[in-house]
Amino acid sequence: MKTKLLILSTLMSLVSFNSCNSNNWTDLTPDEFEKAYIAGGTVTIDVRTADEYSQGHLYHAINIDWQKDGFIDEISSLFHKDMTLAIYCRSGKRSAAAAQALSDAGYKVLNMTGGYNAWSEAGKMTNSYQVECIADHGKGDPLLVTLIKHGSLEFSYKGSSIQIDPVSGYGKTTDYATEFPKADAILITHEHGDHLDKNAIQALSRKGTRVIMNEKAHQQTGIGEVLANGQRTSLDPIGICVEVYPAYNTTPGREQFHPKGNGNGYHLLFWGDMNAYVAGDTEDIPEFADIRKNYQHRVTVAFLPVNQPYTMTVEQCVKATEMIKPEILIPYHFSQTDLSGLPGLLPDTKVLLRDMQ
Repeated sequence: MKTKLLILSTLMSLVSFNSCNSNNWTDLTPDEFEKAYIAGGTVTIDVRTADEYSQGHLYHAINIDWQKDGFIDEISSLFHKDMTLAIYCRSGKRSAAAAQALSDAGYKVLNMTGGYNAWSEAGKMTNSYQVECIADHGKGDPLLVTLIKHGSLEFSYKGSSIQIDPVSGYGKTTDYATEFPKADAILITHEHGDHLDKNAIQALSRKGTRVIMNEKAHQQTGIGEVLANGQRTSLDPIGICVEVYPAYNTTPGREQFHPKGNGNGYHLLFWGDMNAYVAGDTEDIPEFADIRKNYQHRVTVAFLPVNQPYTMTVEQCVKATEMIKPEILIPYHFSQTDLSGLPGLLPDTKVLLRDMQ
């Protein structure tokens, strides 16, 4: 992490001569922009329309449309002014205007010249997955969550990448070798084929990548390290703590889908108060109450599965949410379950309904 910050500091010094004005706005070529991203300490913002963004964008980029009302207000609600914002549009015109406005508002801004067109023409990494920005109430860096599909997620925090249950071929095809950077850690909840894909793990792995899974997944693949219910580990050197909670079925007749003592749910503790809970395949188990007992802060964001009979019903999801009490709930792994009424059942929780079938 210190090396990444040194790279970013050096890069900012080297490209300062490209600054468009005397404030905090700096123009970067796609190569320089990529180096700044890899170094960490920045948040990448695609200022194009939502439709343009959905067709393809830089990996880990969030979408905030420059042309919509309240652009600066939305930025201010997510990012404190000690952060560096790396922005781009299609060709550079809109992002230049956004860079000027953000600079005037007191932000440090990196603007990519040539925009997405230049980036993609250079053959640099892109994908089309929705990225959610989970703010740390303006106190620290945000958590960026890439919603890949079904049970597959990626967390990016302070330049580190953590993949959850990467699967290449379930539903839409995901090419992890070309669409995502190598992971610092990969967490596998259990051994079912919609959660465990050895080829995807290998595509994301490099020297030093931690691969953590339950015992049966380890037996099936012959790779990784086993972490059982109730255990915890630190993902050094990135310093993120991972606690393992149970994930299992409780309804009579469903126990065979996910037996108690086998699957893992993961509670990830980042710096400060930021934390995320990924439940894995489970029903509303009593151990959810332990999360509140064992951790002094409120859970920032929780991912709960809602596809009966294999995991939860909508009613069970409500009960589970009331036990965990996250600030944000993102239902995932929900197949064809109708979730439209869920936000109304959880008035004290921000419910984000996203495409996570």
